[in-house]
Formats: sequence, structure tokens, C-alpha cells
Amino acid sequence: MLPSFHFRSVLGVIAAFGLSSPAYAGPPFVTDDPQPTEYHRWEVYQFASLSREDGVTGLDTGLDLNYGAIKDLQLTATLPLHRETGAPLDVGEVQLAAKYRILHQGGGHLPIDVSLFPRVILPTGRGAGRARVLLPVWGQRNQGRWQFFGGGGYVLNPGEGNRNYWVQGAAVMRQMRPGWQLGIEEYHQGPTAQGERAVTGLNLGTLIHIKGPVSLIGSAGQGLNRRQSLFYAALKLDL
Repeated sequence: MLPSFHFRSVLGVIAAFGLSSPAYAGPPFVTDDPQPTEYHRWEVYQFASLSREDGVTGLDTGLDLNYGAIKDLQLTATLPLHRETGAPLDVGEVQLAAKYRILHQGGGHLPIDVSLFPRVILPTGRGAGRARVLLPVWGQRNQGRWQFFGGGGYVLNPGEGNRNYWVQGAAVMRQMRPGWQLGIEEYHQGPTAQGERAVTGLNLGTLIHIKGPVSLIGSAGQGLNRRQSLFYAALKLDL
């Protein structure tokens, strides 16, 4: 794969993550892409994500449901359970989103796909604060076996001591052979609270088609400026 790739000239968003919540992102990456689920089709991810920093481990498991409601419109719901070091299993943060593609790569003079993907993160877990809102735009360029996607967005993060913040990132994927893709991403998230540091990191990811509607996806990453590790695995069903 290519090394770290800056794609900030193409608008998009990475979904920011926290130690107590799953990444709101495009599996298997933190960075998402602008491709909505096909009309009247489902993409279902049964996922597990693990994050670790400063001796605290957070685990999220659940379902990520995506439905092509109409042409170029995807509806998304993420339904997780969460557990972290020293705490019992709890309901995670439920996420509701809608992805709408506003530009197509083959049309006009702009050779990329572009989508809006606003998302609401609901404070459904124990001790949760207030709802957050992610306001993103996504961009992607396909070229042969390569896919380039990424960009940036803004998160409204209300609550005492919290800060609104920007998130941004870029990803590159390549089809190595039919049914097998490899990729790399760089992501950045601004401080989410007063006194907190920003996060910059790298992730390596893969997608392997097994048979029929079934695929396996996964990623592993490391913070570059903080001792933070991320792991993600999912069974994907295209229905």
C-alpha cells in the first residue's frame, strides 16, 4: 500500500472516536467513504472494536445497519454494547445517520464522488452526557484498482468542560486480487475536552470476500502522538 497520504483538498470526514464509544466511521477504518448502500439493499456489520490507552481498555460489540432507502440515500443505525476496564457491560452510544451522495464521479467537471453524512450520537450508556452531532462531507476518487477517500468535518460536543472539534483523515485501498483489498489511513481528531490532547494515528485494514453475501473485514492502528491502540473486526453481510 501507499504510505501516509494527505487528501485534505477533497472534502470528507473521519468520524472521531473515544475510548468509551465505537468509531463512527466507515468499516474497517476511522475514515469513511461517500458510497451509499445500493437502493433497497442492506449492509450489516456484526462488529467488535477494541481501544486501549493508559491502561484502560474499551470494548464495543454490536450491529452496524445500513439501508439504501432511495437512490443515493443510505440510512444508518449503530447499536453497540460497551465494556471497559473496571466497569460492567453497558449499552453503548446509539448512532443514527443518513448519507446522501450529492456528486457522482462520472458527472460534471469534478471527477470524485461527494456525500453528506450527518450523524447523531445519543448518550444511551451509563453515565453518558449529552448528544453529539457530526457534520461531515465525504469525497472519493477511484482509479483502476485504487480507491482514494477522506476529508474533514466538525463535531458539536456540548457539555461542561467539552469542546467542539474538527476531525479529518485520508485512506487509500487497493484491490490485490478479486475479493481481497488492503488499505491504509491517516486520521486526526482535535481535543474533545479542555486539557485533552489531539490524536493523530495510522490504521491498516483489509476486506476479504468469503462467499456469497459474506465478507470479513478488520483493521489495526496506533496513535502517533499518544499511546493509543485500535483494533476492529466484523462479519459483513450484503443483503
